Amino acid sequence: MKYYVVRLPPEAQTDLVHIHQNIAGKSGSSAVADRYIDRIGIFLSTLNVFPERGTVRDELRVGLRIIGFERSVSVAFVVEQDDVVVLRLLAKGQEFDEEALRPENADIERSDGNHRD
Repeated sequence: MKYYVVRLPPEAQTDLVHIHQNIAGKSGSSAVADRYIDRIGIFLSTLNVFPERGTVRDELRVGLRIIGFERSVSVAFVVEQDDVVVLRLLAKGQEFDEEALRPENADIERSDGNHRD
């Protein structure tokens, strides 16, 4: 069985921060927001085993897939040779910025400190 490395570029990390802030603001509890972000993290980690799932959106970017999390967050990602790159995480009602999903705009830092496009 092949295992992939799940990576989140800065844009996806920023999305998580915004989701956390939104939930903490609405619920009045950072603990509630923390638990929700933890559940998202667990969900994303499952992409390491079987990432070829979700709706394929080749019209936006070749290989782009979108899956839902708890019917409240859409996760846009691509599967590469050894990696799953989570491009964006958007809360219910938000639209994907097609420009941000294009491969030429990706600046993904690898765990070895190098960047790749």
